[in-house]
Amino acid sequence: MSDELWQDKPLVLPWLKGRWDYLLELKTQNRFPHALLINGPEGIGKACFAMALANYVLCRSPQGNTACGHCRSCELTRSGGHPDLYLLKPDDPGKPIKIDQVRELTTFIYSTAQQGGYRVVIIDPADSMNINAANALLKMLEEPGEQTLIMLLTHRLGQMLPTIKSRCQRVDMPPADVALATQWVSTQLQVESAEAAQLLVIAHHSPLQALAYKQDDLLGLRAKVLKGLADILKSRRSAVDVAQSLYKEDLELLLGWLYSWIVDIARSAENQADPEILRHTDARNMLLALARKVNHQKLYCFADQVQVARKELMLRHNLNKQLLMEKLLSEWYSLAR
Repeated sequence: MSDELWQDKPLVLPWLKGRWDYLLELKTQNRFPHALLINGPEGIGKACFAMALANYVLCRSPQGNTACGHCRSCELTRSGGHPDLYLLKPDDPGKPIKIDQVRELTTFIYSTAQQGGYRVVIIDPADSMNINAANALLKMLEEPGEQTLIMLLTHRLGQMLPTIKSRCQRVDMPPADVALATQWVSTQLQVESAEAAQLLVIAHHSPLQALAYKQDDLLGLRAKVLKGLADILKSRRSAVDVAQSLYKEDLELLLGWLYSWIVDIARSAENQADPEILRHTDARNMLLALARKVNHQKLYCFADQVQVARKELMLRHNLNKQLLMEKLLSEWYSLAR
């Protein structure tokens, strides 16, 4: 869960306002590109930004730097039924965008806009296109037609074909400013700033992910993972048993947590298990206990294994997820031995 939380609320979040002003200035100068590659960390509001830009471009009577919200085009966008807005996503979360899906886009791209203005395409995540789908998109990027805007969203720029990147104007979204993000999360969730700040640490400074932790009970899943790891270390449960209970969850998310905890262990171990050095306070006792006795070489080797597993998951390799978790959790058990 990330930017998708806010796709139906096309707001420009505070830390992205600079990018918004930049693009609207290009439009004022008649230098607006036909294709944007919107790149940035996951969960900072890229999809929300793209929807806001689509709304603005399609609006018949924009007011300053925002869509008017009242014209027929704005009403259609708000209802999710604008005929000149095309959202291209994987058929199922985590699956690739296939060539047939891109081919279906051809009719839309080369047709006349029904509302007489722009045609807008949002591809999210663009890095999920397989090689054939990406190649099928190239011709559209080269010859998109008049008043067409294609926005490709990614947080994995390295997985985009160079030929795709070269045909788009790249817009790099900055990480969320810590103070702005803390205030925003605190306001959205109606929690104290300290709790908002800790949620942002857990969510790798992704504001929308921080919201999801609270709203979608990701904190409950995180607590389940922490308990499983503690049970393994104390020999209350086997690595196989815990892996069986976790392998069907979002493993990219889980391994991201695991890597963050490893980093905390390493930082604490290098500072004589100083509790103040820990960033993830919800795992304090377990991390400090490991930091006091872990073998550094073994810990760094385990960190490498976790990173390799994360990369394989990101590249959507056909993995046996249960065996993957069993292997990693067995290594976790050995850290304390």
